[in-house]
Amino acid sequence: MMVLATMGLASRTVVVPRAKQVWISRAVFGLLRSVFYRGSEAMKARFAPTALLVLPLVWSIGVLLGCSATFWALGVEPYRDALVLSGSSLTTLGFRTTDDLPTLLLAIFEGLVGLGLVALLISFLPTMYSAFSRREIAVAKLDLRSTWSDGTASPASLLVRTQQISGLGQVSEMWGEWENWFVEVEETHTSFPILVFFRSPVPDRSWIVSAGIALDAASLYHSTLDLPREPRAALMIRTGALALRRIADVFGFVYPDGPQPGDSISVSRAEYDEVYDRLRNEGLPVKADREQAWNDFAGWRVNYDVVLLQLAALIDAPTAQWVSDRTVP
Repeated sequence: MMVLATMGLASRTVVVPRAKQVWISRAVFGLLRSVFYRGSEAMKARFAPTALLVLPLVWSIGVLLGCSATFWALGVEPYRDALVLSGSSLTTLGFRTTDDLPTLLLAIFEGLVGLGLVALLISFLPTMYSAFSRREIAVAKLDLRSTWSDGTASPASLLVRTQQISGLGQVSEMWGEWENWFVEVEETHTSFPILVFFRSPVPDRSWIVSAGIALDAASLYHSTLDLPREPRAALMIRTGALALRRIADVFGFVYPDGPQPGDSISVSRAEYDEVYDRLRNEGLPVKADREQAWNDFAGWRVNYDVVLLQLAALIDAPTAQWVSDRTVP
């Protein structure tokens, strides 16, 4: 039973294309996170890769112990010999064997299980790193576009630089790119939740920070800039908000189920006014009615405000404006 349960846990973690949080994965990830997240940024970056390598080891130990107990029940004594026979069968090294038919069949079965675990690991790791690489390409591009001269990234900087380089009339391409990014991130980060904890190669970058910058930039575009309505920006906000909620569901977070435009958000009016003035001073066409612009921005932000901050707190994201520089309201 222990062997079958372990294989079931492994298949639900790797094979099933839907978020399946099993207790052993939670225990392993939780224990390692409590250790690695007490250290520096470099230590935090090692958490996810280490967890990926430890998890198959835990599966192997479960199969080893389960089969050794079965060998012992079939008459392989003392238990030390049953454990050695189980290890020989699992690793397919064959340094210990038996002539008893039931025990031999169990050894063959355990060898097949060991090969299956290796096959899962071979397919699991490339899939994870491929998804990570695709995610980080878009993160790096947005970081380069959204960073001020002082090294801080913000949604206002993204809009200003886009205006200076290509004009805001060409920004619809970016909204479409990030809509596709959110769709892929939702699929990969709910199927493989450990991807949430994979940190960017550059310490100041983060996938959740970039998600917040993209969403806030689209919200500012719709609420604050005096430009024609851009449907793709609205679609990107909705796609991003739903994607973050579904990722938050995997971790059991609680957030407002149906946020309303009048609900409070973590961004203060003074912070918004500062961005409004900066956009105006940089020559972007802002709406004359500042009060209405603020209300419109809050109406967009409320859709993703809580889940954005929850996920940023979960992974201890680097400090960034309106994302990881505040606590969950």
